[in-house]
Amino acid sequence: MWTRRQFLTHTAVTGIFAATSNPLARASKDKAASKPSKDSHNARSRKGSRIKSVICRQETTLRLGGHGAEWHMSWAADDRQFASLGGGMGWSDNPERVYISRMFAVSNGPHNATFEDLSDYPDHLQPASGENAPPVYTSFGTFALDGHIYQFLNTLNRRPPSAREAHFIGTKLIYSPDNGRTWCNQDGSTPVLWEGWENRSRKNMLFFEEPQNSFSVLSVLQMGRNYRENRDGFVYLYACNGNTEGTTNQLVLCRVPKAQVLRRAAYEFFSGLKPNGGAHWTKDIHERAIVHTFPSGWVNSTGVPHAWQPSVAFIAPLRLYMMANWGNGIGPDGAGFVRPCYIGFWTSPTPWGPWTQIHEDTAWTPGNDPGSRAYMPIIAPKWISQDGRSFWIVWSDLQRKGSKEELERFRKESREMNPQDRVRTVRRLMPYYGFNAQRVDLVIA
Repeated sequence: MWTRRQFLTHTAVTGIFAATSNPLARASKDKAASKPSKDSHNARSRKGSRIKSVICRQETTLRLGGHGAEWHMSWAADDRQFASLGGGMGWSDNPERVYISRMFAVSNGPHNATFEDLSDYPDHLQPASGENAPPVYTSFGTFALDGHIYQFLNTLNRRPPSAREAHFIGTKLIYSPDNGRTWCNQDGSTPVLWEGWENRSRKNMLFFEEPQNSFSVLSVLQMGRNYRENRDGFVYLYACNGNTEGTTNQLVLCRVPKAQVLRRAAYEFFSGLKPNGGAHWTKDIHERAIVHTFPSGWVNSTGVPHAWQPSVAFIAPLRLYMMANWGNGIGPDGAGFVRPCYIGFWTSPTPWGPWTQIHEDTAWTPGNDPGSRAYMPIIAPKWISQDGRSFWIVWSDLQRKGSKEELERFRKESREMNPQDRVRTVRRLMPYYGFNAQRVDLVIA
């Protein structure tokens, strides 16, 4: 069984995170993949942009604590940001509360941010490993609107831990109709069910075993507080087009009316550009088209493919869409997070492109820390300046502190440590596997 720990088998988090949690408890031949071609679309994306570049302000780097990753965020009507947690303890020091998925409310700005655990969120704790362990659902894209919180969670195929073929196969949707006090399944029933291996299907998943397993990991376009900058009545969601080098690099897009997020039949898929720059849409997922193609060489082949999950936000003062995205720093054997990751920023006049790249860094080291293994940058939708000329990104960092000998000693001795000492050691050895933030400034022509 693959859990989020196996996502990172060849990283430090595997040994450390496993040590804290164990004691507790191929591609289809559909025409979408070739329409439009990479060359033709990227040629269009090279059109000019009044945003010429960005400056990542290294001196603004903040380490805001917590324990976890994949901080997809949405800005609610009550002025809080809701942030998903995918794998970790959050701001708790309780080693028996290692979450696969969780939700936190973030208040205030980056310099005085506070984090509130949504205590009524349905428990989804790190299970014990083994062939009989249940499937996991890792929180990802998040969307807040009119007191509702929607959360899209990814799930994996059933494979033995040593398999190189583990990959995402579906998306589960849960929601709260009352700002996090009550949580429901997609069909409105409660309590939330974490379906077993044989019970997952298109009846209880938003997307499940789709062509190339596309739309298994969703990111939600953010459009201001309570989505109020949206004008056409649709929620837009981005995803990778598959689980392999060459398909993970391909960005695909769907949309759904705001009032019908829970209805799978209401989702439409981007199927190409009109001559005037508008978008064609289809209800047939086989007719989907590629929105953008990212560089090759940044998708791990060992463990679950983990790269190119975007964060997209509408910059209202500038009337443009900003995307942050990342590639995995892979080693010669295909393992991920062996070296610093890739980060890029792109802009577009529409959610579907064309996307113009304005920044590329092939060794992303926030705060100029050469040991960084930062990944998955997220644009915080509330933390965009009033003039739109700067914004903040958040991320997690898998870098290790301490020698290999110290890490190995911890793996061997962790079972004998008392829980509090174990937590303190985890936080010391991986101090930045949490909520980190940094300001990004735009260079405008």
